[in-house]
Amino acid sequence: MNSIFFNIPEFFLIILIILSVYFTQEVNTSRVIFIPKGGSNSIVSYLDKNNYEVNLLDKIMLRFIGKPQSGWIDLKTTRMTQIEFLYRVTTSKAALKKVTLIPGETYYFFLQNLARTLNISTTKLFETYAKLAYMKDGNIIADTYYLPFGMNEEQLIKHLLSITERKYRVLSQKIFGFYNQKNWYKYVTIASIIQKESASKDEMVLVSSVIYNRLKKDMKLQMDGTLNYSKYSHTKITPKMIRNDKSSYNTYKYKGLPDDPICAIEFESIKAAIFPVKSDYLYFMKSIDGTQHNFTSSYKMHRKNIIKVKKAKSKKQKSAIKRVKYKKVIKKIHPKKIKNKKIIKKIHSKKIIKTKTKEDKLRNLWK
Repeated sequence: MNSIFFNIPEFFLIILIILSVYFTQEVNTSRVIFIPKGGSNSIVSYLDKNNYEVNLLDKIMLRFIGKPQSGWIDLKTTRMTQIEFLYRVTTSKAALKKVTLIPGETYYFFLQNLARTLNISTTKLFETYAKLAYMKDGNIIADTYYLPFGMNEEQLIKHLLSITERKYRVLSQKIFGFYNQKNWYKYVTIASIIQKESASKDEMVLVSSVIYNRLKKDMKLQMDGTLNYSKYSHTKITPKMIRNDKSSYNTYKYKGLPDDPICAIEFESIKAAIFPVKSDYLYFMKSIDGTQHNFTSSYKMHRKNIIKVKKAKSKKQKSAIKRVKYKKVIKKIHPKKIKNKKIIKKIHSKKIIKTKTKEDKLRNLWK
């Protein structure tokens, strides 16, 4: 009996030594880690599955230290003791960076913006994206993201792709009752063309109807927006580019849809791609003021719209040239140097001055 009581202090001493050794051992971890929502049991289970060596002892210790934070958290370092790791898991918060992916922007410019904002490698980011993305574009939905500073390239791409995939899946389930990735991305491709071509959200269903109508008639889409892919997102489409571009994005050369989506989409464009308005429209072009499109069902009417817009632009250009000439006139004959106040008034009212003096030169410049 005495020997039993004698051994109890020794037993506790051994336990303390074991705990001390365990909790002071070094842990190597990523600086930024993801913690799911839930209790200590589910969090420890998640960490264990993701190659963090945690067990029952850690679960008990977490109950004493506090409830772990959920979401992406910044541990500030990659090397620490086990007890420090558990403490940081319960107290650390992520330093978030705001990054916006604008609807219609391409992955090419978005990834560069990400690299600059989060101070990570552009090359590694592009390589990781190429390895993990399902298609060349349209894999990350247009939105504002709050991303933890300290994520590496792979963590970041996986995080963004998983957010979008989850949203695509939920929306597809609501509309179709199932999610088929291959079929869904056909709609994403159509949505990306709508995104590039529409002047407003109200027009999206109309642009969608033109796409479907032309495909149904086996016509080439012949849309400039399809050539604004990747690094050409902000490039003005020229006849030379149309002649030289041999990619599937060139809908002037090839029938059907491009092999990949063109850009990031928003929910309005994907809905328009799935639910186009019923119409007989086959053509559209920008209106005179450039704020919307004129839709037509015949090429003859489409040509009339083109001529009308060209004439309006020509008139506008001539008016602009006149304004430039007027400014040059004012600079050459400064009002302070002209004594005749009537002449000054004529110049500022943009009237032609019919005299044989210095003001006579204005008339020739004005023409």
